[in-house]
Amino acid sequence: MIHSCIVLIQLGRPLALFVALIALASHSTFADAKQAIDFSHEVVPILRRHCVDCHAGPQAKGGLSINGREELIDSGTVVVGEALASELVSRLVAEDADIRMPPPDRPQVSSKESLILRRWIDEGLVWERGFRFDADRYQPPVKLKSVNVSHQTESAINPIDEILRRENYIAENAVSDELFYRRVSLDLLGLLPKVDQSREFVADQRSQKRQILIDQLLTQSIDYADHWMSFFNDLFRNDYSGTGFITGGRRQITNWLYDSLRENKPYDAMARELIAPIGDETSGFADGIRWRGEVSAGQTVEIQFAQSVAQAFLGINLKCASCHDSFIDRWKLEDAYGLAAIYSARPLDLYRCDQPLGRVSSPAWLFPEIGQVDPDASRKDRLLQLSVLVTSPDNGSFSRAIVNRIWYRLMGRGIVHPVDAMQSEPWSEDLLDFLAQFLIDNDYNLKSLLRLIVNSRAYQSESVQGNGRPDDTFRFEGPMTKRLTAEQFLDAVWQITGAGPEQYDATVSRDKFDETAGDLPRLQADWIWGSSAAEDSVPPAGERIAFRKIFNFETVPHKAGAVVTCDNSFQLFVNGSYLGTGDNWLSPEGFIFTDMLTSGENEIIVVGNNAGDSPNPAGLFFEAQFTMPAGNTLSIFSDASWNYSGDVSVNQKDLHRDSTAEWQSVTVLKPLNVWEQAVERLAPSVLHRVVSGKRLMARAALMKNDPLMKSLGRPMREQIVTMRPTDFTALEAMDLSNGDAFSETLRNGSLKLLRDTSRPIPDLVVYLYEFAYSRKPTPEELEITLQYLGAKPNENQLSDLLWSIFMSPEFLLVR
Repeated sequence: MIHSCIVLIQLGRPLALFVALIALASHSTFADAKQAIDFSHEVVPILRRHCVDCHAGPQAKGGLSINGREELIDSGTVVVGEALASELVSRLVAEDADIRMPPPDRPQVSSKESLILRRWIDEGLVWERGFRFDADRYQPPVKLKSVNVSHQTESAINPIDEILRRENYIAENAVSDELFYRRVSLDLLGLLPKVDQSREFVADQRSQKRQILIDQLLTQSIDYADHWMSFFNDLFRNDYSGTGFITGGRRQITNWLYDSLRENKPYDAMARELIAPIGDETSGFADGIRWRGEVSAGQTVEIQFAQSVAQAFLGINLKCASCHDSFIDRWKLEDAYGLAAIYSARPLDLYRCDQPLGRVSSPAWLFPEIGQVDPDASRKDRLLQLSVLVTSPDNGSFSRAIVNRIWYRLMGRGIVHPVDAMQSEPWSEDLLDFLAQFLIDNDYNLKSLLRLIVNSRAYQSESVQGNGRPDDTFRFEGPMTKRLTAEQFLDAVWQITGAGPEQYDATVSRDKFDETAGDLPRLQADWIWGSSAAEDSVPPAGERIAFRKIFNFETVPHKAGAVVTCDNSFQLFVNGSYLGTGDNWLSPEGFIFTDMLTSGENEIIVVGNNAGDSPNPAGLFFEAQFTMPAGNTLSIFSDASWNYSGDVSVNQKDLHRDSTAEWQSVTVLKPLNVWEQAVERLAPSVLHRVVSGKRLMARAALMKNDPLMKSLGRPMREQIVTMRPTDFTALEAMDLSNGDAFSETLRNGSLKLLRDTSRPIPDLVVYLYEFAYSRKPTPEELEITLQYLGAKPNENQLSDLLWSIFMSPEFLLVR
């Protein structure tokens, strides 16, 4: 609450951080060394929690069986009386993720548990007479089972609620309208509801208003695509920067993915296009990352393909089986290599732990019960066959995996948990298979699945506290309280402060599909360069030339905007004054320059730079649109009427030109295909945005990863990451308390809010509370806040208020 936040502000952020870290610190407890180990109450729970799933029963993995004391000793992993000499202990603390047990995606043995196991071994491996861990291991059936429900629509009893009643859960306490709107908006669109929209929803007296709201949210295709890009970038290992992109060893699937989400492409079609690529726009998933230098056998692109397909689409982790028979499930080395061989364009030799086995793997699919690929078919045909098998309705693993991921994203815990351990038993097999079949019956429409879940009383009930970790005694009691993702947090901050970035990094065209954008302008510009590009010549590396256009206005335009891109970079000047720059020709830049124009003669100069170490293509694309006082529009665009000169230089933002400079006619180029694609895809929407003034807010999901987002939990995406950290960290606390990036956002936001003098300070405080928390401040909160701000707060005071709001659990959590 604001009371404690104001106190922390007065103490100063460094001290606030110290207090927070002290409060969050965990206290280590140690067993009494004089007390003998209690096998039944100390050791057995640890082994059940961490080891039984993989090392008990008839299929204990890796040669390690803990069914009984003798089997454990015979495995060779334990030296009785010598814990430090025991492989079991060394694996618990190994730094190498491929060796450490349990593996990284499973709950780890705590320091207290490790100490108990070491003492147990040192004290002679005491074992209760007659006790054994033997048990039948759960194996999910390949095909879905039929689940009977009496209601198939949301209009009566939601089938999810009917199934949960069988699990002895009845949703009784519905969350308030205010919190429901906040929750469902963040879950479906990743955005806070606007204050006026929230007020209108709460005042609505219609009995079906929640269902109506859900339908409205799901029609916002741009916001929907923006938000779910994060989820699928994590799942499909896609990003806008990072390992492999500079060296050409990795390709994005960004444009395809964004368009697929925006148009709500069926999920099975998405999977088929990634497994059997339809071209360069989808091949980045299957091709993985071509690491520089020598890599282990378990990180070749063929093995990456097997790992990615299995994890992303089946919820099966093949990383262990890519090196040796898995210690954690039933998958063997031959299974991973068989799947990899489907992708491989060459015979694929088998390796175990980087040692060749002297035999070649045969292309094979993991579940031959429903069909098999033809090992003698071409690579293209094998991939097509695999894509059909993976997405077959008979393959329950495919539909189960995605509905389980969606359930986890909305409810805070998977029906199978962790979500990449789909060989584990679900806490409700009926619910999992019903949702999987529902997705199939609705043509793999993800929005239909989302609509079904968020319309349930289970989703709309009050949230419960929980850590989302595996628990043998788990019982569904309602949606779990979730923390905001890195992207949700930043988007919410940018919404409230209006201080977000104006440009985004992902090369997607949002305005092109914005329902409010209207008709986009038809561009007329040519690509131009100097004489070094004449007659199909290739300009030299390092060439810098200036392009000039002189034009006249009788009256100054009401609006003026331009879209510019240049291979490789440019600086833009209007009437001798610097306007801006761009260094990514794949992403055209937009500029507004109404205030820089005059009546009479005007001049635009664009300084273009060609980079590289050897001759390479270069070109400039420029188009400006002007709205005149009479309402008509005029355009100026790069074409044969422009001139260029090499006698112009730029020192930072200062333009220097020789008064005797010779201006020559430009060369109009035949554009490269990649130039045309970049312009066709993005330039019209960029120009529309700057001319109309209708700027869609940049979303964090479309930005390159940065230190702040990393500390907030956004992964690097060099590997598939399907579950982000749920705990707050010390690094995160420091970045949010003293980090330059977040402090700058708060400072800019406070200045922007203070510039709006139409809203009195008391109204501003109420607005901030309603936007951030979906509630008004209590009288006491309002009094304390206004007392702190005073009648005329400065930027530091308002910045501190914003910080206190954004650091509150009420803001950081989705409840």
